[in-house]
Amino acid sequence: MPADAVVSTIRRYLSFEALFALIVLGTAITRFFLLNLKLYHHDEAIHAWFSWELLTKGTYSYDPMYHGPILYYVTAGMFRLFGDSDLVGRLVPALLGVLIVVLVYFVYRLGYLDQRQSLLAGVLIMLSPDLVYFSRFLRHDIFMLFFTFLLVVAVLYYIEGKQLRFAALAGLGAGLALSCKEEMPLIIILFGAYFLFLVAKKTVRLPPRRTFLRDLAVAVVIGAGVMAVLYSFFGFQLDTIWTGPFEAIEHWLSMHNQQRLGGPPYFYVLLFGCYEVPIVILAGASVVSYAALRLRGRRRDRVAEVSTEIDALAGVVPAVPPRPAIDRRNEFLKFCLVWMAGTMVMYGYIGEKVPWLIIQQLLPMCLAATWCLREKPPEDRLIRHDAWRYVTVAFILFSLFVPIYGFGMLYTTHHVQFVREDISDPIVQVQNSEEMRHVFADMDGADKVVIASQNYWPLPWYYRGDRWNTIQFYGSRIDLDAVIVQDPDVVLTDSGQTYDYLPGYDRRTVRLNYWFSWYDNQDRIPAWYFARDGNLGSMNLDVFTRVGPLDEAAPG
Repeated sequence: MPADAVVSTIRRYLSFEALFALIVLGTAITRFFLLNLKLYHHDEAIHAWFSWELLTKGTYSYDPMYHGPILYYVTAGMFRLFGDSDLVGRLVPALLGVLIVVLVYFVYRLGYLDQRQSLLAGVLIMLSPDLVYFSRFLRHDIFMLFFTFLLVVAVLYYIEGKQLRFAALAGLGAGLALSCKEEMPLIIILFGAYFLFLVAKKTVRLPPRRTFLRDLAVAVVIGAGVMAVLYSFFGFQLDTIWTGPFEAIEHWLSMHNQQRLGGPPYFYVLLFGCYEVPIVILAGASVVSYAALRLRGRRRDRVAEVSTEIDALAGVVPAVPPRPAIDRRNEFLKFCLVWMAGTMVMYGYIGEKVPWLIIQQLLPMCLAATWCLREKPPEDRLIRHDAWRYVTVAFILFSLFVPIYGFGMLYTTHHVQFVREDISDPIVQVQNSEEMRHVFADMDGADKVVIASQNYWPLPWYYRGDRWNTIQFYGSRIDLDAVIVQDPDVVLTDSGQTYDYLPGYDRRTVRLNYWFSWYDNQDRIPAWYFARDGNLGSMNLDVFTRVGPLDEAAPG
């Protein structure tokens, strides 16, 4: 086969569309592979339980402690279609994690990202430890992130096409995002303020006033309508429409002041340093290179101004310069930086510090990180002429970045998501321990189980329905004689409020759940960072299992 034919074949199979499709496929693998490997996180079990209650009892009532309704409706629907299980509960979050990469392609189609940027953005999202972890996680955050990005993409299409359907899609995205979590209004305000800034600068040109007001009204009506329908449980709880916002504000202000799960304002910066170093490096390089080009551009503008002044003194009629075209990639970079900085400031200020909130800050950082590797016109190249410089820069990037990216990020992604054992990482935040699987085995083989503990989740989820019939539940420690008279096969108690012994039973202590706390590790951050042996807090259960008759003598 001639060489040109070989090259043509390679280009055909390695086209941009083919490479991007491979990235989407790779993202699907990272999201769906062994999706039910780990037990549900504490919050996942609660969300799955409420969804199952909605399915079986047909009831839902908004509670700001447990965020917006969309997750529960969707998960209940999935349970109805495919059965209630850990795997089914995580299918939609995993799908949304894949669709976020698909939305990158639509940004590319508008010219806000070029081919290199789009491929790199897809790879970063595909392999990011945080985005992988929380795309396999039944919480509201991945729902909100997808709908937020959908809103962004819809607005970009509206800016370009000025069509009503894109305004309607933006309203739908906003309404669904607002039906996820209570901080979304702050993000909407951030986006709206920046949009008005662009309009004032004439960077964004609106359609005629009457048309724009019509489109805006349609978007607002759709967004508000979606929220009203979902929060009111499809009209069965209409009072939630006006009481819900006040309840949400009151609740989250109290959580902010209480700082139940607190941390320093730079908490998320530490998480970026733990998991997202390559993305941070690329984002930093993008900001530096953009700033350098802006400085160079200002120098050129100053030279042009001086030249114009000289021509005016000499009586030369100045030429009217053509209106410069708006560089979509530059404008998108600036928007992503505003998006990233705004969310970092917002979540840094909010008193609650939990690891899943990093993904709202991480997605715009992934998009901004691609700017330094864009296709550059000659005037935008910071390094010119000498070929050895290109070789040197390429070698440095290869020798420094590739090992960090190729091994560090892949290892971290594997470690936090594809290892079943309990791990010492801040990403876990009250993860139910894998030690509970042995407790489940004991309970499954028992005719009667007594739970005398105030800490018991995720047991209601894993023993939902008829499986709960073998369980006698007490919300705290009860009298020893009251346990013995019931003749249970298994007894579970809180380790802090347990029995010295139960005659005829063996006792062992297991972790119910565990967490990586800032307060337990703030004095040994460097040691933990390199050894990953952080101090873990935990809630423990004492498990009593029958080994003999009840009148057997107690150990002396």
